[in-house]
Amino acid sequence: MTMLKLCAPAKINLFLHIIGRRSDGYHALQTAFQLLDFGDLIKLQLTSDPSIRLLGSMAGIDESDNLVIRAAQLLHAQAKQPVSGVEITLEKRIPIGGGLGGGSSNAASTLLGLNQLWNLQLPLEQLAELGLSLGADVPVFIFGKSSFAEGVGEQLQPLKMPKKWFLVLKPPVSVPTGVIFSHSQLTRDTRAIKMPSVFTCREKTQDNGLPLLSNVELNPELVNDCESVVRMLYPAVDQALKWLNQHAKARLTGTGACVFASFSNYERAASVMTQIPSGYTGFIAQGLDYSLTHEQLYHFNKK
Repeated sequence: MTMLKLCAPAKINLFLHIIGRRSDGYHALQTAFQLLDFGDLIKLQLTSDPSIRLLGSMAGIDESDNLVIRAAQLLHAQAKQPVSGVEITLEKRIPIGGGLGGGSSNAASTLLGLNQLWNLQLPLEQLAELGLSLGADVPVFIFGKSSFAEGVGEQLQPLKMPKKWFLVLKPPVSVPTGVIFSHSQLTRDTRAIKMPSVFTCREKTQDNGLPLLSNVELNPELVNDCESVVRMLYPAVDQALKWLNQHAKARLTGTGACVFASFSNYERAASVMTQIPSGYTGFIAQGLDYSLTHEQLYHFNKK
């Protein structure tokens, strides 16, 4: 195999609590990642020359800021024998600066795809460790399961969620994560919660002995600690939440700018979608328990 086409899925944060600041300067978090059946498209094509090149809508961005290139270079350095070069084509569909994990998902899909194309056979745990050096959200995409997360977002416990449709609304602004996490008014002392208080669920035991949280329903009292600061700094986000709240419970994902609401069926989400305000964009996606990237790699391996 010399070529792979993969979907790098978006995620939303069903809630986000900041429970402290670590000695390394990062924030200690508790959150729930919900993977979506919507994402960017990545094509990985092996080449005869040894270079790593990025084409498409992200070409031209400095390599030091591009997680796709950095992920490929990081994995290339792990090879114990010479490997082919690669030409990467990236089609962006996930809004940039939206809190949907697009860059992290791109990096994870690059690591997963090239691990296969280069036949490195690195385990997911090692890929996640590499990915964590690129961003705190990368490990959830490497393991490819909707999850309850702690630490900086890398300590993961899989969730099995009820099937829901999400309307994701993008205001006409981008929100830099660093601006929000460095803001003096950001809440950083939310009390840590235990799993039973987060979800109403039924537990099943996995092969590794850890519980698999099944039929999960989110506690409606949980919030996103970033929301108040984002609403204050970005009026367009505040307006988006107010508008969407007229139709369903609206939440901010990550540090924004995107907001979302869940619906039990596609038709209801589509009806609200037709009414979104001028200047705003959005999409409808179904929540998934497993990443599209992992599903695609599974089917590629079956061929």
